[in-house]
Amino acid sequence: MADTLHPHHHEHEALNETPEVPVNVATGVEVVTFGCRLNSYESEVIRKTAAADGLDGAIIFNTCAVTNEAVRQARQAIRRARKENPDAKLIVTGCAAQTDPDTFANMPEVDYLIGNGDKAKSGAYALTPDSARIVVNDIFSVKETAGHLIDGLKDRARAYVEVQNGCDHRCTFCIIPYGRGNSRSAAAGDVVGQIQRLVGEGYNEVVLTGVDMTSWGADLPGTPQLGHLVARILKHVPDLKRLRLSSIDAAEIDDTLLKAFAEEERLAPYLHLSLQHGDDMILKRMKRRHSRADSIALVEKIRSVRPDIAFGADMIAGFPTETEEHFAGALSLVDVCDLSFLHVFPFSPRPQTPAAKMPQHPRPLIKARAEQLRAKGAQALIRHLDRQTGREILAVVEKPGFARAPDFTEVTFTGEATVGGLARLRITGHDGKRAIAELI
Repeated sequence: MADTLHPHHHEHEALNETPEVPVNVATGVEVVTFGCRLNSYESEVIRKTAAADGLDGAIIFNTCAVTNEAVRQARQAIRRARKENPDAKLIVTGCAAQTDPDTFANMPEVDYLIGNGDKAKSGAYALTPDSARIVVNDIFSVKETAGHLIDGLKDRARAYVEVQNGCDHRCTFCIIPYGRGNSRSAAAGDVVGQIQRLVGEGYNEVVLTGVDMTSWGADLPGTPQLGHLVARILKHVPDLKRLRLSSIDAAEIDDTLLKAFAEEERLAPYLHLSLQHGDDMILKRMKRRHSRADSIALVEKIRSVRPDIAFGADMIAGFPTETEEHFAGALSLVDVCDLSFLHVFPFSPRPQTPAAKMPQHPRPLIKARAEQLRAKGAQALIRHLDRQTGREILAVVEKPGFARAPDFTEVTFTGEATVGGLARLRITGHDGKRAIAELI
């Protein structure tokens, strides 16, 4: 399941199924999205930009570079799209177009290749017969803040606001910085203004997203921290019912953010941590900036101020040189940190990354360890769900009969409630995957 997700910042509910390829696109613009929540967010921006540029009869592929499987899926979809749409313009952009332009440039099906730095730029899709076929610039030269992407991705239940893009860290397994460049932050005032508009449109919950959220502000005047942004949003948008953070790095949480968790009920009691492993030697070889002890201390610190908080985490199984003993450290961390939701990634070597040059484990071993870690995650979820029974919660309704609790627990219920609205529910039990509740 997780092979096409991003093992660093998957952005919840990442799009892990192969997207549908459109058929008979004679007019208009179709965008086919691979990879993370951020990509689906940016696809909305691409769609609007391409339409404003007058592009017509085209399919744009917004690719993901995070695993070999993600790149393979994109190539397959492009070939299939050409068969179904012999006359459409096929345009490839996104992370894989940026990190691996030759692969796509050499495909006869591809008409144009646009790098990640230009994919949301006005004019990028005003294509003429004289336009360059390949426009892939150095992603590390992109300096403008993420403000131009602050449009917001809306589903019926909640809105997502991208506050940051890119990453300054170089984990040995991760290709993402080469796809997205260094960290750029959206200005706090722009974010607050956008959230005010979304609340005005009736959204009860807003999720802040980014590639490396905890680095938000490092490139802004006065180097504010993420906690400063959260505090400003909660103060200046009093009508916002719930603010949620997507994925954060386990290496850091600032004091203002800790204070917000302690004092602000509107800040959802859930954090998804980029842990990746539970053994110090493997964390070092991954070039992560935290140790096992740091992960445990962080979880304890936040739990001490917000006892109802739940934690999710990304974990990689079968990293090069991982011994049985190292792997046992990853398994035990799930219990020690009392995690509730686990996203498990079988290690996948990405070209150009240092981990690809390390001694690799055979695929069957990687798969087996990923299965073990997933089984541990399933136990952890049951432990979490057992504790929910009897609780009364205010949950955002995502679709009829299905809601999500403040701590990210999935809840099924019977009865009528408005999608996107808040429902008061009493949890009566669970089925091992979701809580079961009744409307109060």
